[in-house]
Amino acid sequence: MRYEPKNFDYLLGTKGFSEQLLKNHFALYQGYVANFNKLNQILIDIEKEGGYGTPEYAELNRRFGWEFNGMRLHEYYFENLTKEQKAFDNNSELVKKIIADFGSYESWEKDFKVIGAMRGIGWVILYYDSLADSLFNVWINEHDSGHFAGATPILIMDVFEHAFMLDYGLKRTDYIESFFNAIDWGAVIKRFNKIK
Repeated sequence: MRYEPKNFDYLLGTKGFSEQLLKNHFALYQGYVANFNKLNQILIDIEKEGGYGTPEYAELNRRFGWEFNGMRLHEYYFENLTKEQKAFDNNSELVKKIIADFGSYESWEKDFKVIGAMRGIGWVILYYDSLADSLFNVWINEHDSGHFAGATPILIMDVFEHAFMLDYGLKRTDYIESFFNAIDWGAVIKRFNKIK
């Protein structure tokens, strides 16, 4: 299996995200896709040669999740952005669930933004856990660790420096505001509706 990178050029022109920042970010994402493909092929070749149990096989398998999640999380991130401001549906099932779990939309948004502003690199993800029927705002430090097993990502915000430093320097909270202004709530609500 060979994975083809998705084209997110339609996001060029998104307010708050310079063309150079987005092009750099797209190139980084394409690197994850290329590395996933290379790593997958190497593992297939090792398996064909019966190299199971070798240190190389073990270490490459440990790296596999990093490359895959780096690829997939960037796809989710770009897919929940838009340059077209769309009306927010206050009557959506997602908003009703946010209010039920966080007390109000404003409380949820404040929590999500505060998590995103924490020191460190990583991701902020709004997860839905179907077993608990609960939404969680979660900090993910690295691509391959800290995820809520079995939970589905609904909204993803990249807070690695490459996502904002070119445009915002150290002003991460300004980037977070721009991110919120560019959220494609239609895509986010659609993700939630698919699993609910």
